[in-house]
Amino acid sequence: MNISECFYSIQAEGISSGMPAVFIRMQGCNLMCGGTGGSLMKEGKATWWCDSETVWKSGTSYSNDDLLKKFNSLGELENIRKGTTRIVWTGGEPTLPNHVRDIKEFLNYWQKLGRSDHIYNEIETNGTQVVPSEFYTDPLYIRQINCSPKLSNSGIPIEKRINKDAIAQIKQHPNSWFKFVIGEEWDIDEIYSDFIQSCGISEESIILMPGCDKREDLPERTRFVWEMSQRYHLRMCSRLQVLAFDRLTGI
Repeated sequence: MNISECFYSIQAEGISSGMPAVFIRMQGCNLMCGGTGGSLMKEGKATWWCDSETVWKSGTSYSNDDLLKKFNSLGELENIRKGTTRIVWTGGEPTLPNHVRDIKEFLNYWQKLGRSDHIYNEIETNGTQVVPSEFYTDPLYIRQINCSPKLSNSGIPIEKRINKDAIAQIKQHPNSWFKFVIGEEWDIDEIYSDFIQSCGISEESIILMPGCDKREDLPERTRFVWEMSQRYHLRMCSRLQVLAFDRLTGI
């Protein structure tokens, strides 16, 4: 599998914020939020850009055994086996067909070694890819889906960023969450029209998050999302990794 980075950290966003996790960032993405190098944001066509772009554009080839050795070198192999440290498959976009194939092969390989009974896999996806049904239904594979559908504030055309079939598939997973990056109040209107009403996403599964990658901006942006959460009665989160490490990656 092609991996951009693999590191031990804390899940800093979404429903499982605060949980220890090993992040596996897969190489490549089918979207370019904010444009290459933030070009769409600079042109005023987006309000944020992908802060991991420079990382997921490159990668290193890992065998299944290489990845196990990486877990061991991080000191987390046994904790992953026990389920006290989660695996978070992220990107880029980890639900691209080649990545889904590689993730399944790795987890099947580990199961054959008798070491996968308690592994807890989360996946972070933009919700545009339909995957083989067993990838979401078999507990060996994905136990939690953190879906981040893109709004127009990403600068991505609607036909590229919304796939109703993929959203419908994710909704069926019993532990699926939809996290939206917001920068203005009208983003909430878009969530209601394009996702709650059009795609049937439940309000209870929605999480609002600030579009911010600088520590100096995080307090004000978090207060804004806090106010939107109060006003619309939707769950919210901040970005703990930005608070702790600013723009540093791989932590």
